[in-house]
Amino acid sequence: MRILVLGADGYLGWPTALHLSAAGHEIGVLDNLARRGYDRELGVESLVPIESFEDRISAWREISGLNLESYVGDLTDAAFTTGAVRDFRPDAIVHFAEQRAAPYSMIDQAHAVYTQTNNVVGTLNLLYAIAEVDPDIHLVKLGTMGEYGTPNIDIEEGWLEITHNGRTDRMLYPKKPGSFYHLSKVHDSNNIEFACRVWGLRATDLNQGIVYGQSTDQTAQDARLATRFDYDAVFGTVLNRFVIQAVLGRPLTVYGDGSQTRGMIEIRDTVECIRLACENPAAVGEFRVFNQMTESFRIEEMAKTVAEVYPGDVEVEHLENPRVEQEEHYYNVVHSGLPDLGLKPHLLSNTLIESLFPIVAQYTGRVDLAALLPNVRWRGALKPQGE
Repeated sequence: MRILVLGADGYLGWPTALHLSAAGHEIGVLDNLARRGYDRELGVESLVPIESFEDRISAWREISGLNLESYVGDLTDAAFTTGAVRDFRPDAIVHFAEQRAAPYSMIDQAHAVYTQTNNVVGTLNLLYAIAEVDPDIHLVKLGTMGEYGTPNIDIEEGWLEITHNGRTDRMLYPKKPGSFYHLSKVHDSNNIEFACRVWGLRATDLNQGIVYGQSTDQTAQDARLATRFDYDAVFGTVLNRFVIQAVLGRPLTVYGDGSQTRGMIEIRDTVECIRLACENPAAVGEFRVFNQMTESFRIEEMAKTVAEVYPGDVEVEHLENPRVEQEEHYYNVVHSGLPDLGLKPHLLSNTLIESLFPIVAQYTGRVDLAALLPNVRWRGALKPQGE
């Protein structure tokens, strides 16, 4: 199978490309290298050093003997997008190529507009490219569990059957996103569903939980193949922050009372989910949704798990929550689609011991303590520039 991975220089795109390549697929990799630009803008960098896009590709060819066909350009450029799809002629496209951080989208008006323009326009251009080049291409799109928010009913896999005034219909599950980034993903989902319903495209929307972990079978083969480890308050995940704080002997900083519940998935499970979705495509005209998570934790529970597993004294500290979000809430997610295809998940406690603590211990000298502190406030985005 020929698979084009978009956003292939990113945290998930890179190990996904390697995983699919190792599984025997012909892989194209596309990126505009914007993620590296965000680091320069914010003055931070990955805890684990990463090679240039070109050097990564060369290293994979040297180690595996497998080639990754490279494209450098931007999905918001419609001509480039269509040209890349036409040149590579994929059977499936894996779409990671979006600005992915909720805090980044909430910095100010400019960052909110950029996030929505980049994400929504890029995906629209991609849909038109697929429709023009080959409508049979299967689009595997990374969504987010954050699209749903925290409803007071069970979260189904994308669709909901409702009965109203005696009549029943099936509709997209209602969304209540918590940032302009998550809103952009909702817009993507609606646009993709429309293209499937009206143009007969086929797509799988993967509403993914928080991803943790940094090592896969392929990235572990050589330091030049490493993927990112983000820990800063804008792009880093809460678990990465907790792990670094534990290793450094600092309190684990929980936002608010910590009762917020989040879906989680390990990076090795993420790349395997993508493989399963590609090799088992949606039907023509089908907008298929999988909730891509394996466990769920309250934030405080996650902190306590890190504290219990780490072989040292660890304290938990509560900070004022910089986000506007519901804390104590109901959270029950249906996520049976991918296990039904054969996913066998890894568990958080095992990954902490096997991988995350050793990785952080190896690179503690690269930690910027100031980057761990929250510096974006959801209501602060309303302040006029200059204040």
